[in-house]
Amino acid sequence: NSKSLPRLPFQRDLTEGQGCFKKVDMASKAVPVWRESLRRWAYYKSYFPQLGLMRDDTLHETAAVAEAIRRLPKNMQGERSFRISRAFLLSTQKTILPKEEWTKYEQDVHYLKPYLDQVEKEFAEKAEWNKK
Repeated sequence: NSKSLPRLPFQRDLTEGQGCFKKVDMASKAVPVWRESLRRWAYYKSYFPQLGLMRDDTLHETAAVAEAIRRLPKNMQGERSFRISRAFLLSTQKTILPKEEWTKYEQDVHYLKPYLDQVEKEFAEKAEWNKK
């Protein structure tokens, strides 16, 4: 009775060096496609792309956000100011940009995130030093 049973698709395959179940691997590859479609749909249902804004343009301005904006390169600060001014004008006129001028999902990057992460890290470090 040294006959081995056939492997099922969800059983571990330790000979391939994978420490996870194959069925889980297949499922995890399908989920990002679904999530990405949902994100794209929700993005275009939002109001801010219709005004030409990016996600980071809509952040609530806290002390950390204000400092991160101050640290942006001047050209990025100017682009941000232009987008916000244009959005304010469009909003007061109760109109939106033509669809070809909307902010594209692929072009909307978190340009403020690296600066904001650094500022928050510095604020936390400063708070830690003030405790001592």
